[in-house]
Order: sequence, then structure tokens, then C-alpha cells
Amino acid sequence: MSSTVQVHRPNPKKEVIVEKVARLASTYPVLAVASLAKVRGEQLMAVRKALRGKAELFVVKNKLALIGLKKAGIQQLEKISEYLKGQNVLIFSKMDPFKLYILLEKNKVYLPARAGDVAPDDIIVPAGNTGLPAGPVLSEFREAGIQTKIEAGSIYVVKDSVAAKKGTVISPKLASLLSKLNIKPIKAGISIVVAYQNGQLYPADLVAIDLEKFEEGIKEAFVMAMSLAVSIGYITPETAGQIISKAYRDALALAVMSGYVTKETVGYILSKAQAEAAALDAALRSKKS
Repeated sequence: MSSTVQVHRPNPKKEVIVEKVARLASTYPVLAVASLAKVRGEQLMAVRKALRGKAELFVVKNKLALIGLKKAGIQQLEKISEYLKGQNVLIFSKMDPFKLYILLEKNKVYLPARAGDVAPDDIIVPAGNTGLPAGPVLSEFREAGIQTKIEAGSIYVVKDSVAAKKGTVISPKLASLLSKLNIKPIKAGISIVVAYQNGQLYPADLVAIDLEKFEEGIKEAFVMAMSLAVSIGYITPETAGQIISKAYRDALALAVMSGYVTKETVGYILSKAQAEAAALDAALRSKKS
């Protein structure tokens, strides 16, 4: 009886890919996994250009990516594998995950909606002249719930109208209408799914920084810190002027209240005395009447 022994020969192409992943993971301190779902080729090229000199992008099959990352000694591979679903690109970067996220967000673009896309936010059709001539397209406006009127042969949108609520699947007719109106509601680009640095994982919700809210938070914290420092008399180059001004106002108010006459307080004291005398006079007159 004979038996057949299967010999698994190494695949040179796969080995090259695994070696490249391992080399990049060992060279760069930050690894990010980004989804390529609905990412178009021109967008990927634009991101490569924007990250040139700062990061390297490598589109690789998930299984080979994990083998290469394991070879590089990357930790938490089991958790990373949970994020490797569908087609992804690995981003190897010298920037921290937060700066990388911001850069990727800046390189996103707005694209026309296609049938089947999901509205990322409420899609608004603004009021005004659409530049479209009256005709069959009017039915598309009606189906979208957009109130219109005809002026000088053109279709006018009467008021700002919500064509699709956030989360709504865009129909073929609505996609066609938005295209005619040159409304591009779909924000597209590479989005970080998870980032890895120094053994720590940063899911998308942790690296997604809203810069405007972050700036507002810093401003609010600064105002609160300044207010507290001034109120307790904690002197720094930033608070010294306000503390001196507050001390002057408090001293002036105390001197006026106690009738302590100086060249700074005499005017306030006389005004206060005059106001009190007028109030007393008014009260006496009211009693006599």
C-alpha cells in the first residue's frame, strides 16, 4: 500500500509580502489599520501623496498582515485580528495615532451620492434657484419631499429642505437628483479602524478628535483656571495683572464703604453721600404727604 505525502512549498511572493510587513512594523513606531471599504483608487493615491515622508501605506491580505506583524513582535495580535475585516490598508507611521487621524481626515473629500449609499448626516437641499429647467425632474423633487416653484422657467427650492435624514439609504432617484444639483454629501477617504503604539491599542473612537470641540475645551479650561487662580491670589505672569486689578477694586470699594477719603475715593464717597441724602429726602417727603 502506498501513501502520498503532500509537500507544502513556500510561496516566494507571499514571503516577500510578509517580510515587508515585518520590516515596516519594526521600522515605524505606529501602526494603523484603515478600512478600504468604498475607497476609490484616486483617494488612496491622494493619501499616499499626503503621507509621503511621514508614513507608508501597504495594502495586504489580512492573513499575511498578521503573519508579518507576528514576525515583527507586535503585541495584542489577537485583538488586532478582530479589526482586520474586509479589505484594509496598513499604515506605518512616525506620527502618533491622533495626528495621523487628523491628517487623514483633512484628506477626505466629498463625493456624489450613489444609490445604496447611507447618508452620513442630514442631506440639505438649500433654498434658491437650482438652475434646472422645469420638466420631468420636478417629480424627483416631489418624491424627495422638496417644495419647489417655477420662476422664469427655472426650478426654485422654496426653503431649505431635508432630502434624506442621517442614516437613510439613498435611492437611485435621489442620487440622480443630488447629482443634478451638484450636491456631494458623501465624505469619503481612509478611516482608521484601530491604531497600535507601544503595545497599546487605540480604537477609532479614541483617536477621533473633534478639533473644534477640543479647542473649545482648552479655552474653557483656561478661563476656569484663570478665574480660580485670580480668586485665590495665585500669582503667575498671566494672573498678576488681574489679581492687582481685583485687589485695587476691592480696596477702593472698602474705602468708599467705610468713608475713608483719599484723592481716589473722594468722588465716589460724595456721590454715595448725595445718593443716600436724596433717598432720605424722598422718604421724608413721602411720609409728610
